[in-house]
Amino acid sequence: MSLSQAITQGLAPDGGLYMPPILPSRFGHSTAGFGVRLIDRACEVLAPYFAGDPLEPHLQTMVDEAFTFDAPTRWLSDDTALLELFHGPTAAFKDFGARFLAAAMRRLAPPDAMTTVLVATSGDTGAAVASAFHNRTGFRVVILYPDGRVSPRQAHQLGAFGGNVHALRVAGTFDDCQRMVKGAFADPMLNARHTLVSANSISLGRLLPQMAYYAYAAHKCVAQDRGVPSFVVPTGNLGNAFACLLARESGVPIDRVAIATNANRALSQLISTGTYEPCPTVATLANAMDVGAPSNVERLLHRFSDTRGVVEADWVDDAEISAAITRTFHDHGVAICPHTACGVEVLRRMRANGRAATGTKWIVAATAHPAKFETIVEPLIGQTVALPDSLAQILNTPAHADLIASTLSALVARLEQFVGD
Repeated sequence: MSLSQAITQGLAPDGGLYMPPILPSRFGHSTAGFGVRLIDRACEVLAPYFAGDPLEPHLQTMVDEAFTFDAPTRWLSDDTALLELFHGPTAAFKDFGARFLAAAMRRLAPPDAMTTVLVATSGDTGAAVASAFHNRTGFRVVILYPDGRVSPRQAHQLGAFGGNVHALRVAGTFDDCQRMVKGAFADPMLNARHTLVSANSISLGRLLPQMAYYAYAAHKCVAQDRGVPSFVVPTGNLGNAFACLLARESGVPIDRVAIATNANRALSQLISTGTYEPCPTVATLANAMDVGAPSNVERLLHRFSDTRGVVEADWVDDAEISAAITRTFHDHGVAICPHTACGVEVLRRMRANGRAATGTKWIVAATAHPAKFETIVEPLIGQTVALPDSLAQILNTPAHADLIASTLSALVARLEQFVGD
């Protein structure tokens, strides 16, 4: 089917995830075009995926609508950088994919129907999706998040939009939320009644645009005569890291890719042992990565027969997360969030045991603004983290979220209530 159809449907009828075909390399290591904008790189990396699709004529406009903020690379030293992905309206990397998906769905959704955007979140996805679709005519957003397992500021964000955005606190884990969402998409009658679309990274409309900032950062690194960089990507559901792998497969100048997880070790164990064993979710300081059964593992195993040959992985516990936050601020004067700290610690460990040669250029994806996790970060660095303006504004808005059981029937009941609103 077309990419547009895959974006609209989210999950395949059998419950599987859609994948694009294998693409020829479209990029090289040339420094030509250095200084081009993020939106230019986004169009270049996405163009092969949209070739021949009904959305192809709209690609430039969709990118212009979505990528209204930058993704700067901040070098901490000659060989280590942070790719700052938190300059969007909800201060997390999810803003890139969510806003692009909203731009696509505005052109794909039936004009005379109410489309329900259904999303499970472990912290940041829900707010990004809510922001992207807030007050858009013809769309209703329903967010499921695990009650008590997101940071206070994340929870406030999720419940503060109102209007066409409904936040539901689920009495369970993120994996429960994800199971409920997948169960809803697996029900053809429910899909038809509510015109459900996905906004998790199971949607190619959210996953593919995340390739753009890796292409942008990699080409800048090459153009600055630093060489071809490698990336460390903190990840929970594997969407962000898989986007980096797809970018490399499309020919973007990327050397190695390492995945950093927290104590939810299903991914790191898969890469180190070759065996995938989903596990119960463990609550950690890096809560947005608290995922025991990452959805995008299906894509990873489908695309690569030998995962250990294409990606590396390691995991970090809470004590190491705290130490990385403290050390990064002490050494560089830079506050980082707990998720970014996972990446920083994995890179430190790789260098300490000789798995990353001295002088090679590594870029860590900085996935969220530290101000979203002030109760963790501020005691460690001994000072207040300034709020981005967009985050300060939403934190001053009243918030509300309803508590529901972790069952599909509870979700269905709420969807029915929303229809009558």
